[in-house]
Amino acid sequence: MLEIETKAPDFCLPNQDDVEICLRDVKGKWVVLYFYPRDNTPGCTTEACEFTEALPVFEDMNAVILGVSADSTQKHRNFIAKKELDITLLSDESTEMMQTYGVWQLKKNYGKEYMGIVRSTYIINPEGIIKAVWTKVRVKEHVAKVKEELQKLQA
Repeated sequence: MLEIETKAPDFCLPNQDDVEICLRDVKGKWVVLYFYPRDNTPGCTTEACEFTEALPVFEDMNAVILGVSADSTQKHRNFIAKKELDITLLSDESTEMMQTYGVWQLKKNYGKEYMGIVRSTYIINPEGIIKAVWTKVRVKEHVAKVKEELQKLQA
């Protein structure tokens, strides 16, 4: 995982509309960069819906929300349409960016080991410095915690 007070690695990934979004494109804004395992799964749906619901508050704080998973842009489009999401979802099918951010890790489930996404969130300031990190995120109340931390960082 990346450390607080380090420079966020640059990235360029396609969003749900196959438009490339790079970290440099959102320079000058706060970035809530969250990583989640899969579209249309219970925890991921809750998290995406809560970020969508809170989007106006984040926008008032000059923040953009970027969700990242290994799902295809087509899956992201379907997820957004089905759940009426307003947030931007980025597709990292190669997992290269997720590896750089330290969220693609060895996981264990029912005795099986496999590589997967550890649900994590970073807050990156307008200068591109990581200011907050959550790892192994529990979805319940996570969006409220992120919002609270961003308010503290901006105070």
